[in-house]
Amino acid sequence: MLFNSIDFAIFLPIVFSLYWFVNSKSLTLQNILIVVASYFFYGWWDWRFLSLIVFSTVVDYTVGQQLRRSDNQRKRKLLLWTSIVVNLGFLGFFKYYNFFLENFIRGFSLFGQDIQANTLHIILPVGISFYTFQTMSYTIDVYRRKLEPTNDFIAFSAFVSFFPQLVAGPIERATHLLPQFYKKRTFDYSKAVDGMRQILWGLFKKVVIADNCAVIANQIFNNSADMNGSTLALGALFFTFQIYGDFSGYSDIAIGASRLFGFDLMQNFNFPYFSRDIAEFWRRWHISLSTWFRDYLYIPLGGSRGGTWIKVRNTFIIFIVSGFWHGANWTFIVWGALNALYFLPLLLTNNNRKNLETVAQGRLLPSGREALSILVTFGLTVVAWIFFRAENIGHALNYIGEMFSPSLFSMPNFTALSGALITIVLLLVFVVIEWIGRDGQYAIAHIGLRWKRPFRYAMYYAILLAIFWFGGQEQEFIYFQF
Repeated sequence: MLFNSIDFAIFLPIVFSLYWFVNSKSLTLQNILIVVASYFFYGWWDWRFLSLIVFSTVVDYTVGQQLRRSDNQRKRKLLLWTSIVVNLGFLGFFKYYNFFLENFIRGFSLFGQDIQANTLHIILPVGISFYTFQTMSYTIDVYRRKLEPTNDFIAFSAFVSFFPQLVAGPIERATHLLPQFYKKRTFDYSKAVDGMRQILWGLFKKVVIADNCAVIANQIFNNSADMNGSTLALGALFFTFQIYGDFSGYSDIAIGASRLFGFDLMQNFNFPYFSRDIAEFWRRWHISLSTWFRDYLYIPLGGSRGGTWIKVRNTFIIFIVSGFWHGANWTFIVWGALNALYFLPLLLTNNNRKNLETVAQGRLLPSGREALSILVTFGLTVVAWIFFRAENIGHALNYIGEMFSPSLFSMPNFTALSGALITIVLLLVFVVIEWIGRDGQYAIAHIGLRWKRPFRYAMYYAILLAIFWFGGQEQEFIYFQF
């Protein structure tokens, strides 16, 4: 079920009404409703894959119970690895089986060995990369004794399947989200209003920004061989805003919808395109995944402790694994490695934690140096996104090669130029609003709160009108494929 669909517009009020007006006096009934609603929400796409969520839930709940009962370190490690193997096994089969098989066959063909093997027609379950990491955080933290194993199977099931963030995050830690299912929840009007405001902004990002950018980016990337450099540069720029509007828009809607039910989810995007270096960008982009890899992979590998080689090795591992997490294609691996190269100079010069505060904090405009740093970081990010969007490595290299050719300085040459101009105007308005609201959890979190009611509501209605007026063709969220 898509957030930007009529189905969800009907589904959400029904669940909200049942949650607060029918089940409000019973925490157990509220949690049961969340589980049922979450399974319905996921099953709307394909009910057959509900069995994966149920099985993963049962395995990790059982592992947690067994970890409670055992102090034997060898047995505890076996239990932990049972959870990891089961979860990553499902993820590996559905997401990477054909990739490894195809590359295995291709590798042997280089040595003159022709291996006959058939790939499988595998449907990738929506959200499997997200909920497997979320449930793994539970068993890892229980194993580390950072979290007490739960005895409440309903609460744990609700934690694993919580519908607002089930299929595209944020990837919540068990230490943060699971305890919220134990506590009695009362309706908070101000929290609900704030949630609706964040949902509104998330829909604007998705429907107005991402979907309109997608039309142009797809046309240019799909016909890149016929485009000149300036057109390709526009295509990369539009995709850069498409993926941000699409993914951060989903996170905004998920976080806002969670607030309607009395839950607080972690911030997943913190205005990443205003970053002054790549390290800051990765502290602000897909925060739930970046911190997951930091805490469960990077630090256990040694982090930044040790010699230069250890730092370099761990940096490349975390970025390449992060890239591979996104999809079974060499383009994602190269995208990850490229970001590691961007990050490396900052790490080796101990400047990777230089920019921790909000850019131009307390000022309307950035300094010249800040503005230049933002533009350079943004430009490097745009180039990296080309690998993320391209069909294969060759496509990406040809795209970049032509983009930086002399034709970069000629006029764009594609048919939808007039539509692109409208989208550029929308992007300029969007960037200005994001800049003004960069100190908040989301852009319009504080904008207009001190205005008189007619002006404040005029802003909300203007955003709503833009969603209906400029809304592009309904498209699935990009991260559904991950």
